[in-house]
Amino acid sequence: MTASRSHEIDIERILRERTGRECVYVPSGRLGIYIALVTWLSPGDRILMSPVDDDVVLFTVLAAGLRPVMAPLSPEDGNLDPDAVPDRTWAAVRGVLTTNLYGSPDRMPELCERCDRLGAVLIEDAAHALHTEVAGRPIGSFGAASVFSLSKHAAGVGGVLALADGDRRDEVMRLRDRLVSERPLRVRTSDALRPRLLPPLDRIGLRAPLRFAKRRLTRGERREYRMPLRPKQLRSAMVAAPAIDPFDSWVRVDKHDYRLAQREEALARTVEQLRSREDDRAARIEGTSRLRQLAAAAPAVQAGEPRALFRVPLLVDDRAAAGASLEAVGHPLHYVFDPPLDDYAGAEFVDRSPAPEVARWWASHVLPVDPLLADTVLAALGDAAEAVRPASAPSRAQTGATAPP
Repeated sequence: MTASRSHEIDIERILRERTGRECVYVPSGRLGIYIALVTWLSPGDRILMSPVDDDVVLFTVLAAGLRPVMAPLSPEDGNLDPDAVPDRTWAAVRGVLTTNLYGSPDRMPELCERCDRLGAVLIEDAAHALHTEVAGRPIGSFGAASVFSLSKHAAGVGGVLALADGDRRDEVMRLRDRLVSERPLRVRTSDALRPRLLPPLDRIGLRAPLRFAKRRLTRGERREYRMPLRPKQLRSAMVAAPAIDPFDSWVRVDKHDYRLAQREEALARTVEQLRSREDDRAARIEGTSRLRQLAAAAPAVQAGEPRALFRVPLLVDDRAAAGASLEAVGHPLHYVFDPPLDDYAGAEFVDRSPAPEVARWWASHVLPVDPLLADTVLAALGDAAEAVRPASAPSRAQTGATAPP
């Protein structure tokens, strides 16, 4: 057994202890989502999902040969609202993909009940929710499959696919092995140079500024918060679905190595980060406790006990100004999903939400802030009081939404 595989097994074991399920390591969360979709659903199936989600997830769904169906959202947390989904839509979908936006949980007991009653497949995107629990159970332990992204909370590499049916583990591993490639020479060369370059950069204080500059340069793959749709090329790619290769130019955005085997040292570091995840959890709870005192914190953030959120969503009147204040102190404006996916992709590529108002409100006003940087955030936003004034909520008549229990 190679050292890399030994580290992958350690990661699988840690997530198995967390979820109570058989787990399979994958090089990225997005590849894990693709594997889950093509394993549990069939080409042409409709899948209910949130319109306030990463565009990479949309293209992964399309690569799996599925028809995305946009759901109405709850104004409390920006997750899909099961009660606002019309009966005709429930009858038409064969699957549901959760979001657990920024770590606030989807309404899992209700979604499980709906899916069980209708024979639909529930797949959990747990990328933002490594520490999240609901109804006494961890996110990742509800659906037929769930996918974790370890580059988020764990600050590691790759992801994990957790399976309700452990008998499907071999099937999933075979598909993973067909899709994953070894790291090419140019990438391995960069891997070898990085450890030698980073310590000198740290000593002279350049590592953080260079990282920030790189993030700004890689925005070239996106216009504002969404990448170019490229409808003509997308139509051609969809003819070949389910297949991930034709969709590579969309699915790889922000992570070009999403199908490459991960480096041994990065895997070892991920294992250590996961073993100390309680420290990360405690720090996030503490940061969330402080940030949720802001009047602009989303209603779900202010309710109940504080959660170990991946990002704390503020719903602000002027996101551009508030975001500029954060970026000026080194807090990147990431994980903004604007416009909603049905406005972004249009009716040719998705089924539009029957009640899009909440999604548009969330997409245009949410400011996701890192609870681990609470001190920096509070100082920066304290100097931008007008910008962080709470956004006026859409009326209940507009939304038709119900609050989560």
